[in-house]
Amino acid sequence: MPHCQTLLDALRQKGYRLTPQREMIIQAIAHSDQHMTAEAIFAEIQTRTQAVNLATVYRTLDLLVDQGFATRADLGEGQIVYATTEHGPHIHLVCRGCGQIIDANPELLLPIEGQLQSEHHFSPDLNHLSIFGICEQCK
Repeated sequence: MPHCQTLLDALRQKGYRLTPQREMIIQAIAHSDQHMTAEAIFAEIQTRTQAVNLATVYRTLDLLVDQGFATRADLGEGQIVYATTEHGPHIHLVCRGCGQIIDANPELLLPIEGQLQSEHHFSPDLNHLSIFGICEQCK
């Protein structure tokens, strides 16, 4: 709950209105130890109340991402997942064969990040990245 309350307080300080619907959405993503799709957040809230619609979930997630409180990652085949930035930088290795998702150490990308910055003067956002390929079982 401390992280959830921190998120709510930070949004309030930035002048955002915290409706009961927004609070429920923020609580759902903040209390999850896994990445969640907008549809999963919506379904979880629907078990408690019908007062939230899917469009509100998407708008709130967009707000959290835009304000730097959450990240968005594309796991392929239209599966977009969200996580709070409390999860820290991380990489998903997504198998195109079986769909398995393997978490990898984000430090693996430090050399690439440095090279992109020095050679291309480009600062990549590598906080929540999906890399697609084929896992060992599918080779």
